[in-house]
Amino acid sequence: MTVTLLCPVRNCGASLERAAGAFVCERGHSFDLARSGYLNLLQAQDRRSKHPGDTREAVAARRRFLEAGHDAPFVRELLATVAALPLPESPAVLDVGCGEGFHLAAVAAALGAEAHGLDISTPAIDLAARRYPGATWIVANGDRVLPYAPGSFHLLTSLTARMNPPEFRRVFHPEGRLLLAVPGEDDLLELREAVLGERVLKSRVERTAEAFAADFELEGHRNVRWVEHLDAAAIRDALGSTYRGARESQRGRLEGLGEMEVTMSRDLLWFRSV
Repeated sequence: MTVTLLCPVRNCGASLERAAGAFVCERGHSFDLARSGYLNLLQAQDRRSKHPGDTREAVAARRRFLEAGHDAPFVRELLATVAALPLPESPAVLDVGCGEGFHLAAVAAALGAEAHGLDISTPAIDLAARRYPGATWIVANGDRVLPYAPGSFHLLTSLTARMNPPEFRRVFHPEGRLLLAVPGEDDLLELREAVLGERVLKSRVERTAEAFAADFELEGHRNVRWVEHLDAAAIRDALGSTYRGARESQRGRLEGLGEMEVTMSRDLLWFRSV
């Protein structure tokens, strides 16, 4: 299956075709491929700042944290969940809010999938394209119109990232599956208490299921919880990539932290179409 990209120019939406180093629609709108291989389809009206999304520093912090193996228990459960879903051979997969591509690459390798990643952060997509050139990487706003033809994807994932139920439904194959991950109620609890001064336990499962109830039926839910021993550098990366760093008033607390045991928690939810 080959996924068709759509022109993001307002009131266009025509199919994009590859032409040399660019993608072009029948109306003449053209989008150049970046040197690293990604395609920037983000339109001016779809951004709120000059450089939207995660910064290069936040993206680098997340990659260091993931490649150090601190997220490994979640990755194992993610792949086990995906393997149990009724998907066709070599499915088309879209990860919305894919960041620097770590999780999409793992899923794509496990499934032999046609992989597509979308994020609003250019530094994140650039890093993903350099590391995982076998996938299609797009800069776009996951909260707006997704630049794909209807019914394109057998598996659609959003892992602690963007959630856009109407657009997810539009690009979702009728026999596909939607897989979401949200932070568990005690995710990074010790760090949040130490640096941000909060120890709030708040489940996101019910409100997430309700947000998708009009178009998707919840098939299953699993909480993945583990404890990681983090040194000072890993603590900085965890906060830098998740909460975009501490505020000025909190940096003293962050710098004063040494090694500590930190709870990691994700809720996985998977859905089929109604």
